[in-house]
Amino acid sequence: MTAGSQPALIEIDGLTKRFGGFTAVDNVSFRVPKGEVLGFLGPNGAGKSTTMRMLAGFMIPTSGTARICGHDVQADAVAARRMLGFLPEGAPTYPEMTVSGFLRFCARMRGYRGSELQDRVENALRLTTLHGVRLQPVETLSKGFKRRVGLAQALLHDPPVLVLDEPTDGLDPNQKHEVRTLIRGMAPDKAIVISTHILEEVDAVCTRAIVIAGGRVVADATPAELEQRHPSGRLEDVFRDLTMQAAA
Repeated sequence: MTAGSQPALIEIDGLTKRFGGFTAVDNVSFRVPKGEVLGFLGPNGAGKSTTMRMLAGFMIPTSGTARICGHDVQADAVAARRMLGFLPEGAPTYPEMTVSGFLRFCARMRGYRGSELQDRVENALRLTTLHGVRLQPVETLSKGFKRRVGLAQALLHDPPVLVLDEPTDGLDPNQKHEVRTLIRGMAPDKAIVISTHILEEVDAVCTRAIVIAGGRVVADATPAELEQRHPSGRLEDVFRDLTMQAAA
């Protein structure tokens, strides 16, 4: 069964967010089935992070709905969040905790105890290559390692849906490669949305891309289909043209 024939694990319908007279997200709709990695692209201020926060249930939309595995993220918030691993922009942690201590805390908050809790933490450390810093306080880590701690907490409960806002922000080239390899390995069993402004990330891991500009969806296609929209065949040129047209 292809990703396109799978049931949608993420459903967004008419999602809109206004701040006073400013519309940050304007009637955004899309679906993501199991097995798909969706790149959510846009320039700074396009509405990417606002959409991700509404999808994760951390921001109330002005109108529209978002569902995760059939659960409305506002009306059925607890059930929806059980199905979700969320890495927000600037993922918050408790800086005085050690890496393993923070992950144990997150695991307890998700209801794990005893050997299952330890197994979950060990697996998250392994997936994100954090064993070497597991006893260090989070506040002593580099930006890249802190980002990996945020990713580890999102993976703790092996959720069917991942929403990752700039997952490789602050990572060095080797760390970016490791995270992208991890995402590709998980992709067949999950629905994944990656919000990013790094176009190479789309080519590296995404099976589909949505471009948002001025709060509106201006393109929804595979990376290869997007590249065909410009004579150069370069995603950078397509992205520039789409965002300029939206701003005009």
